[in-house]
Amino acid sequence: MPGCVFCGIVAGEVPAFRVADEADGVAFLDTRPVFKGHVLVVPRTHMLALTDLPADSLPGYFRFVQRLAVAVETGLGAGGTFVAMNNKVSQSVPHLHTHVVPRTKGDGLRGFFWPRTRYADDAEAQEYADRVAAALPAA
Repeated sequence: MPGCVFCGIVAGEVPAFRVADEADGVAFLDTRPVFKGHVLVVPRTHMLALTDLPADSLPGYFRFVQRLAVAVETGLGAGGTFVAMNNKVSQSVPHLHTHVVPRTKGDGLRGFFWPRTRYADDAEAQEYADRVAAALPAA
């Protein structure tokens, strides 16, 4: 989709800290993470919302999301993850995407208030992407 930043990332035209690139989707670090290591998972094809994802794509896409949740927890030593998706309302990019956010007890995340942080620099972001990628279970 012309002008869609996530389509640009999928196509390799927009730089991103990629964690995984597979048939079922692409995963990369959020540039405005709730916590460092916050990953976005997108389907390769442009679509706006979960309701647009074809039924035959659901198992592969959500297995990919599930594997990323394991990788974020394992690779970052997190206590767990918060997995979420907005559909249309509150989507900062109008392309279906799933948030996989590392969580630790007492991290301060309450309800749906999402504070944002920043990486110190590109090297730190790449280190987080590499740690999650290294922990990604096999398909």
